[in-house]
Amino acid sequence: MSEESIMDYLHIELVNYILSDKEIKRNENDLSDLEYIGFTTGYRIIEKLTRELPRFKDELDTLKFICTDFWTSIYKKQIDNLRTNHQGVYVLQDNAFRFLTKISAGTQYLEHAPKYVAFTCGLIRGSLLNLGINSTVTAEVQSMPSCKFHIQVNRA
Repeated sequence: MSEESIMDYLHIELVNYILSDKEIKRNENDLSDLEYIGFTTGYRIIEKLTRELPRFKDELDTLKFICTDFWTSIYKKQIDNLRTNHQGVYVLQDNAFRFLTKISAGTQYLEHAPKYVAFTCGLIRGSLLNLGINSTVTAEVQSMPSCKFHIQVNRA
Protein backbone atom coordinates (compact mmCIF):
# COMPACT_ATOMS: atom_id res chain seq x y z
CA MET A 1 0.00 0.00 0.00
CA SER A 2 1.42 3.39 -0.92
CA GLU A 3 2.09 6.15 1.57
CA GLU A 4 -0.48 8.32 -0.21
CA SER A 5 -3.24 5.74 0.28
CA ILE A 6 -2.45 5.48 3.98
CA MET A 7 -2.86 9.25 4.37
CA ASP A 8 -6.17 9.14 2.48
CA TYR A 9 -7.52 6.31 4.65
CA LEU A 10 -6.30 7.99 7.83
CA HIS A 11 -8.08 11.20 6.88
CA ILE A 12 -11.34 9.41 6.02
CA GLU A 13 -11.27 7.53 9.32
CA LEU A 14 -10.50 10.72 11.23
CA VAL A 15 -13.54 12.41 9.70
CA ASN A 16 -15.74 9.37 10.40
CA TYR A 17 -14.52 9.04 13.98
CA ILE A 18 -14.99 12.70 14.87
CA LEU A 19 -18.44 12.94 13.28
CA SER A 20 -19.82 9.62 14.52
CA ASP A 21 -19.29 10.11 18.25
CA LYS A 22 -22.57 8.70 19.60
CA GLU A 23 -22.13 9.69 23.25
CA ILE A 24 -22.11 13.39 22.52
CA LYS A 25 -24.90 14.53 20.25
CA ARG A 26 -23.05 16.69 17.78
CA ASN A 27 -24.33 18.91 15.09
CA GLU A 28 -23.04 17.28 11.88
CA ASN A 29 -22.09 20.74 10.65
CA ASP A 30 -19.84 21.37 13.69
CA LEU A 31 -16.42 20.67 12.27
CA SER A 32 -14.43 22.49 14.95
CA ASP A 33 -12.80 19.29 16.27
CA LEU A 34 -11.53 18.39 12.80
CA GLU A 35 -10.28 21.93 12.28
CA TYR A 36 -8.52 21.90 15.67
CA ILE A 37 -6.77 18.59 14.94
CA GLY A 38 -5.63 20.07 11.63
CA PHE A 39 -4.49 23.24 13.41
CA THR A 40 -2.29 21.40 15.91
CA THR A 41 -0.93 19.14 13.18
CA GLY A 42 -0.06 22.08 10.91
CA TYR A 43 1.55 23.94 13.80
CA ARG A 44 3.88 21.00 14.42
CA ILE A 45 4.60 20.06 10.80
CA ILE A 46 5.70 23.56 9.82
CA GLU A 47 8.31 23.53 12.61
CA LYS A 48 10.00 20.54 11.02
CA LEU A 49 9.75 21.88 7.46
CA THR A 50 11.18 25.32 8.25
CA ARG A 51 13.79 24.34 10.84
CA GLU A 52 16.74 24.84 8.44
CA LEU A 53 15.26 27.76 6.45
CA PRO A 54 15.86 31.48 6.96
CA ARG A 55 12.90 33.65 8.02
CA PHE A 56 10.50 34.64 5.27
CA LYS A 57 10.62 38.26 4.10
CA ASP A 58 6.89 38.92 4.15
CA GLU A 59 3.41 37.36 4.06
CA LEU A 60 3.53 36.69 0.34
CA ASP A 61 6.80 34.73 0.63
CA THR A 62 5.28 32.73 3.47
CA LEU A 63 2.17 31.92 1.43
CA LYS A 64 4.31 30.94 -1.55
CA PHE A 65 6.14 28.48 0.72
CA ILE A 66 2.78 27.08 1.88
CA CYS A 67 1.70 26.66 -1.77
CA THR A 68 4.88 24.91 -2.87
CA ASP A 69 6.95 23.10 -0.24
CA PHE A 70 4.34 22.68 2.50
CA TRP A 71 1.57 21.56 0.12
CA THR A 72 3.93 19.19 -1.68
CA SER A 73 5.04 17.58 1.58
CA ILE A 74 1.41 16.93 2.59
CA TYR A 75 -0.47 16.44 -0.68
CA LYS A 76 2.35 15.44 -3.09
CA LYS A 77 1.60 18.34 -5.44
CA GLN A 78 1.72 22.12 -5.43
CA ILE A 79 -1.26 24.43 -5.19
CA ASP A 80 -2.57 25.18 -8.67
CA ASN A 81 -3.19 28.88 -8.14
CA LEU A 82 -2.43 31.57 -5.55
CA ARG A 83 -4.19 34.91 -5.72
CA THR A 84 -4.05 37.91 -3.46
CA ASN A 85 -5.53 41.37 -3.26
CA HIS A 86 -2.35 42.57 -1.45
CA GLN A 87 -4.51 43.61 1.50
CA GLY A 88 -4.37 40.44 3.57
CA VAL A 89 -6.69 38.21 1.55
CA TYR A 90 -5.24 35.16 -0.22
CA VAL A 91 -6.97 32.43 -2.21
CA LEU A 92 -5.27 29.08 -2.73
CA GLN A 93 -6.88 26.91 -5.39
CA ASP A 94 -6.33 23.18 -5.75
CA ASN A 95 -8.08 21.84 -8.86
CA ALA A 96 -7.76 18.20 -7.77
CA PHE A 97 -7.82 18.37 -3.98
CA ARG A 98 -6.60 15.04 -2.72
CA PHE A 99 -9.29 14.44 -0.10
CA LEU A 100 -12.08 15.17 -2.60
CA THR A 101 -10.82 13.14 -5.56
CA LYS A 102 -12.10 9.89 -4.03
CA ILE A 103 -15.63 11.28 -3.73
CA SER A 104 -17.89 11.23 -6.76
CA ALA A 105 -17.98 14.46 -8.74
CA GLY A 106 -21.78 14.58 -8.68
CA THR A 107 -23.42 17.68 -7.27
CA GLN A 108 -25.30 15.57 -4.68
CA TYR A 109 -21.98 15.09 -2.86
CA LEU A 110 -21.18 18.81 -2.55
CA GLU A 111 -22.96 18.94 0.80
CA HIS A 112 -20.43 16.45 2.22
CA ALA A 113 -17.35 18.35 0.98
CA PRO A 114 -16.95 20.59 4.08
CA LYS A 115 -16.25 17.49 6.20
CA TYR A 116 -13.25 16.66 4.04
CA VAL A 117 -11.72 20.14 3.90
CA ALA A 118 -12.06 21.20 7.56
CA PHE A 119 -8.86 19.39 8.58
CA THR A 120 -6.91 21.20 5.85
CA CYS A 121 -8.31 24.59 6.88
CA GLY A 122 -6.89 23.93 10.32
CA LEU A 123 -3.63 22.66 8.85
CA ILE A 124 -3.13 25.93 6.96
CA ARG A 125 -4.17 28.11 9.90
CA GLY A 126 -1.86 26.28 12.33
CA SER A 127 1.13 26.44 10.02
CA LEU A 128 0.60 30.14 9.36
CA LEU A 129 0.26 30.94 13.06
CA ASN A 130 3.53 29.18 13.79
CA LEU A 131 5.12 31.36 11.11
CA GLY A 132 3.75 34.50 12.77
CA ILE A 133 0.62 35.07 10.67
CA ASN A 134 -2.68 35.03 12.54
CA SER A 135 -5.41 34.20 10.05
CA THR A 136 -8.88 32.87 9.41
CA VAL A 137 -9.08 30.05 6.85
CA THR A 138 -12.26 28.92 5.12
CA ALA A 139 -12.83 26.58 2.20
CA GLU A 140 -15.12 26.79 -0.79
CA VAL A 141 -16.07 23.82 -2.94
CA GLN A 142 -18.20 24.72 -5.94
CA SER A 143 -17.38 21.71 -8.10
CA MET A 144 -15.70 18.47 -7.12
CA PRO A 145 -12.76 17.87 -6.68
CA SER A 146 -11.72 21.53 -6.94
CA CYS A 147 -11.32 23.48 -3.71
CA LYS A 148 -10.45 27.09 -2.87
CA PHE A 149 -9.01 28.00 0.52
CA HIS A 150 -9.64 31.61 1.52
CA ILE A 151 -7.13 33.06 3.95
CA GLN A 152 -7.91 36.32 5.72
CA VAL A 153 -4.90 37.66 7.61
CA ASN A 154 -5.93 39.09 10.98
CA ARG A 155 -3.86 42.18 11.61
CA ALA A 156 -3.74 43.74 15.04
